[in-house]
Amino acid sequence: MNGGGFPLNLPILDGKNWERWFVSIRSLLGAQELFEIVKDGYEQLGANPTERQQTTFKDCKKRECKTLFYIQQSVDSNNFERISKASTSKEAWEILVKYYTGGENAKKVKLQMLRRQYELMQMEEDEVVVDYFNRVQVVVNQMRTNGESLTEVVIIEKILRTLTQRYDHIVVAIEESKDLDKMKVEDLQGSLEAHELRVRERCAATSTSQVQALHA
Repeated sequence: MNGGGFPLNLPILDGKNWERWFVSIRSLLGAQELFEIVKDGYEQLGANPTERQQTTFKDCKKRECKTLFYIQQSVDSNNFERISKASTSKEAWEILVKYYTGGENAKKVKLQMLRRQYELMQMEEDEVVVDYFNRVQVVVNQMRTNGESLTEVVIIEKILRTLTQRYDHIVVAIEESKDLDKMKVEDLQGSLEAHELRVRERCAATSTSQVQALHA
């Protein structure tokens, strides 16, 4: 962030990265304690407001302007045109959500497709740990964007049961020694990558020994 508290590297919605942008900007607004303005809006002043109501309204209005500015600055020119006439951040947000998800019915259809894709995901025989985790995380993020609630333990259990057979030994060790309910996905990834590295080093050492034996 710069000296004024404005993030220097805002995610930019360009029409091809909706899921990633949605997650990123929601996290940003949440960290700035502004997402509730997007989600719920704020109450307008009634007749004869008290001094306290006026103060609260002034604070909400300030936060609203800041939130709308964030959204406007985090979209490309095409998306800016879509929200340019929105007078509130809630209205701008809803325009983008509707445009990219097609409303509730389209969201339900997409979520069903994503659930099917998630259920069928398996690690490929020649796939490395980081690539498989990335594939899973992309689908998980899309599911969450479309309203699905997936806990860490559900994702961890999914990954453990869909790894290739070469990970069977480490999977058993993790299930017996770790409390999966308290484990994070990144912790599991770290453990599997460490195992993957050890196996590679062992294979490399074996290959070297075989070459040396042939030339002995």
